[in-house]
Amino acid sequence: MSINSYENYPLTWRPDRKKLHRPIYQSLIKQLEADILSNKLQKNTRLPSQRELADFLDINFTTVGQAYKLGLEKGLLYTSIGSGTFVSPNAFTSITISSDQVPDHIIDFGLVSSFDECNEMIAPFIQAVAQNHATSGLLSYREPLGTNYQLTIAKNWLETQGVYASNDQIAIVSGVQNGLAVTLAALFSPGDRLAVDRYTYSNFIELAHLYHMEIVPIDFDAEGMLPELLEQECRKKEIHGIFLMPSCNNPIGFQLSAERRQQLKEVIAKEQLIVIEDDIHSFLTTYNQKTPLPSFQQLLPEQTIYLAGMTKFICAGMRVAFLVFPEKYKQKIQQAIFNINVKTSSLDAEIVTQILCSKTAQNILETKTNYTKQANERFDTLFNLPRPTNPLPFYRHIAVRNDLSPETIEQAFLNKGIRIYHSHRFTTHPQHDPFIRIALSSNPLEVLTRGLEIVKKEIVHFQR
Repeated sequence: MSINSYENYPLTWRPDRKKLHRPIYQSLIKQLEADILSNKLQKNTRLPSQRELADFLDINFTTVGQAYKLGLEKGLLYTSIGSGTFVSPNAFTSITISSDQVPDHIIDFGLVSSFDECNEMIAPFIQAVAQNHATSGLLSYREPLGTNYQLTIAKNWLETQGVYASNDQIAIVSGVQNGLAVTLAALFSPGDRLAVDRYTYSNFIELAHLYHMEIVPIDFDAEGMLPELLEQECRKKEIHGIFLMPSCNNPIGFQLSAERRQQLKEVIAKEQLIVIEDDIHSFLTTYNQKTPLPSFQQLLPEQTIYLAGMTKFICAGMRVAFLVFPEKYKQKIQQAIFNINVKTSSLDAEIVTQILCSKTAQNILETKTNYTKQANERFDTLFNLPRPTNPLPFYRHIAVRNDLSPETIEQAFLNKGIRIYHSHRFTTHPQHDPFIRIALSSNPLEVLTRGLEIVKKEIVHFQR
């Protein structure tokens, strides 16, 4: 059937044939993404069948099948047996979650980078490691958890963060996200319940869902998760683990106080929960506090998996993190690392190791501290909002109305040249106190200021 036969046929999606180019199935997906972003296609919309769309566009139906398969892989679509193919409820999020989809003219306040202008300090170390005659020894499958030297340097750096472990209790993994995947695969099972802050790291939520685990949101105040609510939830039904970001909650920015850590410790110890401690911001908070707060790894060493990523400290593209585990979990963690990674890049690990051994590490720390201070000051100048309990957060949030859809708000800012993330990305259920999160560390300060001025002008349309 030719395209003309469907001129008056009520198809739910009508791609423009003139915009198709080879490979056609990828071109179709680009149009699908554009129509989702522009709200032409709403979530749960049933798409035309493969045959209907193929006839409408006058192409082979197997090409449409390829496109729909790619849409499923990218999280844009889902299928229901006997009913057809539908636009995923999370399609908008799937499209906008990564920076490679953001045009150059968009100021990105969504993805949290780490002052990429500092990356020029890293380049000499990449060159030096590449030119070292011993580098060829890093290119094999040997020492999948890291070399003994790399682990020793990791151990020494972790001690500056108040984390104490032997080399045998440390593994070098490919970033915190990878470490979280390893931990969930090693120590938990489908159906296990994991307590988290009511608003928490969106990628952990998605990862837990991928492993078919249940997220249990626990409310918080300015000092962090409320221990009495955690205990109440444990009484209702067994909870197996708890995910915490003690130094700087993402997306709220609060830091768990010393008193709150002790209160949570008591509940966690009583309920024998496994703690997953994502302390990716500890490098900044520890440096700027006279008395560093104790980590959960220090408070509950036999129950805590501790993760310290180098992506925010050293370089966003350097996917290296240190995973610290109790001796009793050693075999399970190592097996999971082998099954998921085979091994972490020894080359990346060596570059990070050399940086940590140098004065450059301190220079990076001081520079990023200065940038973070300036970024927060620029936010404070434009918005009369209190800072979270972490005095130097990488992100801030601004309340918005709860009668507008997250997609509407995100798209409105995108139309103005700003990508922000709505709070719905950081929770599992609709909440009464929605907001937008602003990443302060993803742009040079002059670009940050220009973007914040646009947000200041536009935010009034989304507040009461």
